[in-house]
Amino acid sequence: MTEQQTETTAIQADRKAVRMPTDGAEAAPQARSLGLRGAVNARDLGGYRTADGRVLKHGVALRSDGLNRLTEEDLGLLSAIGLRQVVDLRSLDEVREAGPDRVPGLPVAAIAAAELSSAPITVEPASRGGMTLHHLPVFAADFDIYVALRDALADRSPEKQRALLGDGKAAAMMTGLYRWFVTDAVARERFAAVLRLLAAPDGPPLIFHCSAGKDRTGWTAAVLLTALGVDRETVFADYLLTNERSAAIVEHVVDSFGTRGLMQEPQLLLPVFRAERSYLEAAFAEVEAGWATFEDFWQDGLGLDDEVLAGLRANLLADAR
Repeated sequence: MTEQQTETTAIQADRKAVRMPTDGAEAAPQARSLGLRGAVNARDLGGYRTADGRVLKHGVALRSDGLNRLTEEDLGLLSAIGLRQVVDLRSLDEVREAGPDRVPGLPVAAIAAAELSSAPITVEPASRGGMTLHHLPVFAADFDIYVALRDALADRSPEKQRALLGDGKAAAMMTGLYRWFVTDAVARERFAAVLRLLAAPDGPPLIFHCSAGKDRTGWTAAVLLTALGVDRETVFADYLLTNERSAAIVEHVVDSFGTRGLMQEPQLLLPVFRAERSYLEAAFAEVEAGWATFEDFWQDGLGLDDEVLAGLRANLLADAR
């Protein structure tokens, strides 16, 4: 094994270790948490109100960080809420290093075969009423931020790390990623596919996730909530909840990169690890730059129609009490 491979493995092992919260970490703000020990950013979109006075049902549209570290107790919780579908937005490289999802009722081999692919693949349940896994990887083929960061950390060069992340470059990288969510046709197709699944008659309960449950997951949730008529400030508030759920993990990872000598300036990673309002603003600004209205983006950008919107409303909304 080369030195770079050794360091990459060490980095991934550290991520795995800190993702499983201790009893102390459980005291962090719950923020609509599903209570999964192996996915601390897993939470329910239920409870948000729409402009027409309706409310999102609880337990039907769920968002999360990676499901590859779920405990047996976590798997039982997901089964108990009647989860039907899991959507994994991670890239092949992310799955290869972190591991495939753990999904109740689906064989590990079948999940791995699907998620170790750069193309969308669906794994159907072995029995009726089981869970379905959809691997819908969203990543830039010409520049995968996950791979770039991994290589910069494995290199251990302070100069290369600062060249990549310093002087506002990390934040600019993230802003560019969020704009890419909107401008890239394949990315738009993958996000639209999640919304179609949520709108299908037998779609929810559904959980969608990426690695941190922040960027791809955050944009999916933002588009969904906006389409349903949730006000923009609430959309931003939901997006920024990631910082509450992941605060202990981010602090631990940043500290460990410094103490283990992987980085001289581990704080350079904070713009990548944190959800920032400006990132989501950049995505919405790109929508406004390319389409006259959000409805135009829905139809022409995402290729979705009134039938999909009607399905989302029927599946996810209820009259307020």
